[in-house]
Amino acid sequence: MDAQTRHNNPSGDREWFKSSHSNALASCVEARFTSDSVGVRDSKEEDGAPVLAFSPSAWSSFLTDVRPEAKQ
Repeated sequence: MDAQTRHNNPSGDREWFKSSHSNALASCVEARFTSDSVGVRDSKEEDGAPVLAFSPSAWSSFLTDVRPEAKQ
């Protein structure tokens, strides 16, 4: 978390944000980081969408496994 994020939100919690790989016509996901979890939801449903919650370490492991450079 950068200093600006901490300044604007001392708890470190962020608002929901859309994946940079999302577009208006595709299946999209949003993520939200809090101090103790990472939430993931369907961006088309927003507030009514079920949320999958991961620990920060589980999220980090997931990203390591799915990034293209991890498969080399």
